[in-house]
Amino acid sequence: MFKKIPIMVSQKEYDDLLSYIFNRFPSVQKAGFGSAYKPGLENMKVFDGFLGRPHNTYKTIHVAGTNGKGSVCSMLASVLAGSGLKVGLYTSPHIKDFRERMRIIDGRYVSSNPERVLPAPYLISEEDVFNFIMKWRDTFEKYDLSFFEITTGMAFEWFREQNVDVAVIEVGLGGRLDSTNIISPVLSIVTCIGLDHCELLGDTLPLIAGEKAGIIKNGVPALVGESNPETDGVFEDVCKKTGTSLIFADKVIPSLWPAADYILQRMDLQGEYQKKNLRTVLAAVDILKKIPFFSALSDKVSVTGSIVNAARRTDFHGRWERLSSRPWVICDIGHNAHALKYNFGQLKRMLDRGECSSLIIIYGVMADKDLDAIMPLMPENAVYIFTTPSTPRALPSSRIMEKYSAYCDVAGRNKSKIFKSDSVREALEMAIGMAKNLASPDAGRKSASPLIYVGGSTFVVADAVPYFR
Repeated sequence: MFKKIPIMVSQKEYDDLLSYIFNRFPSVQKAGFGSAYKPGLENMKVFDGFLGRPHNTYKTIHVAGTNGKGSVCSMLASVLAGSGLKVGLYTSPHIKDFRERMRIIDGRYVSSNPERVLPAPYLISEEDVFNFIMKWRDTFEKYDLSFFEITTGMAFEWFREQNVDVAVIEVGLGGRLDSTNIISPVLSIVTCIGLDHCELLGDTLPLIAGEKAGIIKNGVPALVGESNPETDGVFEDVCKKTGTSLIFADKVIPSLWPAADYILQRMDLQGEYQKKNLRTVLAAVDILKKIPFFSALSDKVSVTGSIVNAARRTDFHGRWERLSSRPWVICDIGHNAHALKYNFGQLKRMLDRGECSSLIIIYGVMADKDLDAIMPLMPENAVYIFTTPSTPRALPSSRIMEKYSAYCDVAGRNKSKIFKSDSVREALEMAIGMAKNLASPDAGRKSASPLIYVGGSTFVVADAVPYFR
């Protein structure tokens, strides 16, 4: 338990101990999957046993998928809290603060609150993080646990300590061998399947689907957000073997789907891709409300309002998030071709429709991403500033510029609007200067304003956010 070691923690002690964890047990964010990812559940099961299997004391919902996991988790957590439950939310990676991975949204008092206003979510405290690490650090060393195994155990234990009713758990990578796959959820969700992390999960869609379908448990309902002829059979076979009901969200009409346009116009999680995530969430609500414990989800007004305010209620960032209005800056952590197809497509349509007068894209990427698949998706008429975020995993901006320049030669694109910067901050200053020069006299109207898009990686967004805060 967290509270058994009452220690007054100084900021230096906390920072030093957290540095020890990050350096001794490198995270994927810092070191990449090659050295930080440890597939397999044996060590996690041992550690979970020492903790007393805390996840068995509350209900869980498990969410996997190539993209959309975070948005689906955020919307579901908001909906569950809006129904009067105390909800734990475990996601990764974090943007700036390690503690962002573990949040609680407490909706228990909603029924007695006529305005049904939820309090702000709260993160695990620095003291609780410190106490947990101090108590279990010998176990970390003995079993050489991964960073993700440590944080998963910490989240599960903290949720028990906080007496949550239900926890929404996002898979870290894949599913079958992910550390979170020790739970017995009431619902398993796979948002979509795309080609990403192929060196670890397989180089075909069916192979990747097989890994993500590994979260499906015997007799536990399974929901897949997007059907695909290449992967549907994989999920159908797994569900047949496990005696599990299977629903494809895009093949059913959720009971609240008639309100989808209303929700999409008002929800604080923007981005055209959210329409697919919304359908998945509404299908999940239909499944859950058949379980007596979640019967309050039948309140359509509460569900609708909870989804509309999901980002604010869960303090969720980095998904088509407006960082600034003057200049107009949007950021998004979409980083693979499957996600960027939607993001770059939306940016191109905004430019073509005159919603922005010009488009400046600040783009950085990790060295393991498939740039050959991404570059054809990049809007042709944008100004590009390629940058290097502050992580050793980043591909240097000079290399991105070389590859895009070569692509322009092949595709017949203009190369006069490509630049590079060695840091995200420098790229932002460059972009803001460009936006001022490109702005028309009536730039007070959004339709006449240049748009700066910041993306390509969580690290690019993480470096950009403090600049505006």
